Amino acid sequence: MDARQNLIDELESTIASTGVHQRADVLRRIADLFVTGSHGFSREQVELFDDVMCRLVDEIDASARAVLGQRLADIGRVPRNLVRTLASDDALEVAGPLLAQCEQIDEATLVENAKTKSQGHLLAISRRYSIDEAVTDVLVERGDQKVALSAAGNPGAKFSEFGFSTLVKRSENDVDLALRVWTRHDISRQYLLQLFAESSETVRRKLQSGDRRNADLVRELIAEAADRLQTKSRESSAKYATARDQVKALQEGGLLGEAFLLDFARKGKFDETALSLSMMCKLPIGVVERAIVHGSSEQIVVIAKSVGLNWVTTKAILTMRGGSNGMSAHDLGQSLANFNKLKPETAEKAIKFYRMRERAVEPASR
Repeated sequence: MDARQNLIDELESTIASTGVHQRADVLRRIADLFVTGSHGFSREQVELFDDVMCRLVDEIDASARAVLGQRLADIGRVPRNLVRTLASDDALEVAGPLLAQCEQIDEATLVENAKTKSQGHLLAISRRYSIDEAVTDVLVERGDQKVALSAAGNPGAKFSEFGFSTLVKRSENDVDLALRVWTRHDISRQYLLQLFAESSETVRRKLQSGDRRNADLVRELIAEAADRLQTKSRESSAKYATARDQVKALQEGGLLGEAFLLDFARKGKFDETALSLSMMCKLPIGVVERAIVHGSSEQIVVIAKSVGLNWVTTKAILTMRGGSNGMSAHDLGQSLANFNKLKPETAEKAIKFYRMRERAVEPASR
């Protein structure tokens, strides 16, 4: 402890001195001592080192702070206040290694950095071994393309519904991002379908512009691919199977109706909502899924009106489209106007047309 005490005793005189290099040298020696013996220090000793180094770090230049940050980035036990200070440094060469590697940085510090620092800081955060939803929410909303690509391609990143919804929206005209999002193991079936629907629309426009003579053929091929994807996705989903059994039991027991449908929609249960609508209006599940995920609000209004749903239930289904972003007040107002204007008999005729059209398509693709 003599060596440690001798270094600490130098602190006051060092801070008072005017030599920047001398201060940086003392901090380096203290950091060396901490890194070498950190596993053997008590909590009180770690806090003492933390206090000493925090007092010195503001007195050195960015290059010396960068060296210190790099040294602390990958050790298991760190002086937390010092690390928080360095990780929040405006200089990327100081903060970057810690933001990317140090596992001891708390979530609040990461969120604050993601909200206020440069895109380089955000990119460093996106490369962490593990990233919680509160942090990725900020990354995918505020980050540039590099940040979004990095976060979406990070298997240790967790995404909320808002995060996935934002990624899907950003992928509409970004093929590279769409592929990253598409291959995530934790993306739900709802967002897979939405992503494919958005991406296929982009592909359709590009193919049509390249060869207008085959525009109808392109539409048919894309629709067929979408149907096959939906079928494959449903067949491999244990969650969908559970939902199907639940809704089927309600139907067989004569209980399936608006009350259950409203509850499913309000709780954001995509599979249960789509299955209930499908059974109630007697349309293939693929048609109903596409209407909820990517179809126009008019399609939902027509389906709802044809089976006698009220506006409260229809609104719940409409607002679960597009993830947590929902619909704007203007769009909801327009949908309400359409709902009130549409006659039930007109909606029933439209549904009959949907059924006839679907019978002309190969059943296996549904």
